[in-house]
Amino acid sequence: MTGDNTGDLLTVTGLVRHFPVMRGIIFRRTVAQVRAVDGVDFTLPAGHTLGIVGESGCGKTTTGRMIARLDEPTSGQIVFDGTDITHLRTGQMRPMRREIGMIFQDPYSSLNPRHTVGAIVGAPLRVQGVHTEQGVKRAVQELLEMVGLNPEHYNRYPHEFSGGQRQRIGVARTLALRPKLIVADEPVSALDVSIQAQVINLLDDLQNELGLTYVIIAHDLAVVRHISDQVAVMYLGKIVEMASRDDLYANPRHPYTVALMSAVPVPEPAAARTAGAAGAVSPRVRRERIRLTGDVPSPLNPPPGCRFHTRCWKAQEICQTIEPPLNELAPGHRAACHFPEPAR
Repeated sequence: MTGDNTGDLLTVTGLVRHFPVMRGIIFRRTVAQVRAVDGVDFTLPAGHTLGIVGESGCGKTTTGRMIARLDEPTSGQIVFDGTDITHLRTGQMRPMRREIGMIFQDPYSSLNPRHTVGAIVGAPLRVQGVHTEQGVKRAVQELLEMVGLNPEHYNRYPHEFSGGQRQRIGVARTLALRPKLIVADEPVSALDVSIQAQVINLLDDLQNELGLTYVIIAHDLAVVRHISDQVAVMYLGKIVEMASRDDLYANPRHPYTVALMSAVPVPEPAAARTAGAAGAVSPRVRRERIRLTGDVPSPLNPPPGCRFHTRCWKAQEICQTIEPPLNELAPGHRAACHFPEPAR
């Protein structure tokens, strides 16, 4: 994202996370580094949603955990609401926990089965010492009602709820402290398809009602398209393309993004072909399926130059030696490619 930083709630600059690979039983030593995230930059205005997409292992979850300060960055900078939180200690970070919340992927393992819904949703209020006018129980019941659950479920346990209801409980817990920023790590991937839309619509409604700012991590391109304002595509620890939602989906410029978009199923393909014959189909519908060859390289030893060149059908010699910068190809649209797709 580019432009004036006025109103930006979150600014991430050069964010890096390397995990050491240790060997030795007595004398432990570092023999390699897993380069999970290797230089990520973006800004996020207040009230907007950034979607981060990519294959498994591309570093999107690690990026989200660092933003929420559940993981310590190796280097780089995270500025949240004007405060540098990159290396704040636990005690210093505690007041900031009210401002940054996280929704976890698995609603089955993220809720303590020994605790009631009231104890789970009310835990942030008790930990932070927040006093409510009508008590914690009433505050929790209001939160349950806000996310579409019955306030009378206060004394029930997680095993009594469906997956979608459990994720709503997790959302209510995250909202307890009224955070400004919520990092949602695959918030619907563990849910039935019939329930996913309900949870996504809930997040959308809550954003409009409470003015929330989201970082949505997902591999489902349809989910990201529905809820995001900006979309960042990650590959092997780096952002390879970033643009507004409509621009990215209508006009992908990086070959990896083009390949991802080509894998999205087309609803009613027979109707799409008929429309195509009449000249009424969009370029996105006409795009042929692109099958990438080979596996994603190991983050232990990423390839030199462009990290995608080992699987890219457009790769030339320069791609093997020189890493392409994330250049702005059009206003608000950046891509890291020596030979980007032409603009439509």
